[in-house]
Amino acid sequence: MKPINPSVVQNKLNEFNGKELFLHLETTNGAYASHKNEAAMTVGAYIRNGLIRYQHAKITGNGPYRVGMKMDQGWVYAEGLTHYEVDGKDRLLLAGHDRDGKLAVACQIGVQPFN
Repeated sequence: MKPINPSVVQNKLNEFNGKELFLHLETTNGAYASHKNEAAMTVGAYIRNGLIRYQHAKITGNGPYRVGMKMDQGWVYAEGLTHYEVDGKDRLLLAGHDRDGKLAVACQIGVQPFN
């Protein structure tokens, strides 16, 4: 993955406007938090291959970044994003890594499902 280039990510988001997409969205401090501090609360969220269709999406911030996707019935967003890649199936993979390089958030969208 490469550090986020906002214009490249925005162009890819624009390509997906109005299409039925598969979404993978995951956040965690999970295992990273609890083994260093037993009192730390473990939190996370996870959805895989949820179907969405957005009418507008935007990347904002100066790094780490936030991506928001406006749907007919609400929003999906992820923040803390630092890296991106477009994979061989033309899916946009976004990730946010902490200071130690550990994954804290992943937001992936594409017209093909994630395995």
